[in-house]
Amino acid sequence: MSAKKIKRREAIVELTQHQGSVSVDELAVRLDVSAQTIRRDINDLCELNVLRRRHGGAELFEKQLNMPYDLRATTNSRAKRAVAQAAAERIPDGATIFLSIGSTPMEVAQALRPRKHLTLITNNLNAAMALSHETTNRIILPGGELRLPDRDFLGSDVIDLFRGYRAEFGIFGVAGVAEDGALLDFHATEVAVREAIREASTTSILVLDHTKFGRLAPAVGGNIADLDLVISDKAPERTYLPALEPLGDSFLTSGGRP
Repeated sequence: MSAKKIKRREAIVELTQHQGSVSVDELAVRLDVSAQTIRRDINDLCELNVLRRRHGGAELFEKQLNMPYDLRATTNSRAKRAVAQAAAERIPDGATIFLSIGSTPMEVAQALRPRKHLTLITNNLNAAMALSHETTNRIILPGGELRLPDRDFLGSDVIDLFRGYRAEFGIFGVAGVAEDGALLDFHATEVAVREAIREASTTSILVLDHTKFGRLAPAVGGNIADLDLVISDKAPERTYLPALEPLGDSFLTSGGRP
C-alpha cells in the first residue's frame, strides 16, 4: 500500500472518530480525490472492520475503535523513528527495560538493535522478535493468548508480569493525550498495563508523535505530568502546553527541546 493511500485512509478514520460518521462527498472534497477513490477506501476499511457502511458514507464499526496495527505502523513512520532513536540513545547496554505494545514502542525496539545484554520484559511480540537477533539479550514474555493481528498480549497475566519485575526504563506509547494531560487508550486493560509499567520503572518514558495530542480514545488513566520523560517529534498546539509545563526539561522533541 502506498504512503499516500495509507495517509488518506488514516485521515478518513480519524475524521470518522471525531464526527462519528462521514459522507463520501465530504471526504472527496476534504481529501481532494474522486468519490470513486473514497468509496474504494471505505470498502477496504469496512473489510477490516474499521468502518461500517451507511447510506452515502460510513460510520465507526462498534467493535473496532483503533486502526489495524499494520496501518498504524506505517503512519507517521519517519516521526516515530526519530522519536524512537531519541529514546534509544538514553538506554545503555545491560539495561533492564519494560516495553509496551504499539507501533512507536516497536520502533524503539528496532532502534535498540545495536545494544547488548538487555533484559527486555514486554507484551509486544514484534518488539521481542526485533531484539531476538542478539543472543546476549534476555527476553521475558507473558503467557496467554496472542492478540491478532497486533501480535501482542493483554490481560491480567500481563499486569502480573510487569508487577513482578523492576526495570530501569519503562517505555510505552498511548492512544491519545487530552488537553488537560490525561492519557487515553482504547481499552481499560491497556491503561492498566501502562500504569503497571510506569509504577515499576525507575524512569518512565512516553514515546509519541505529535498527532496523539487531541486524539480521542475512551479509556483514561494517568496524566502526562506524572511521567519522568516524554519524547515527541515536535511540540503540540499551544492549547496543550499548560499540561506539559510540569515536565519542564523532561518534555523533549526528537530534534531537541521545543
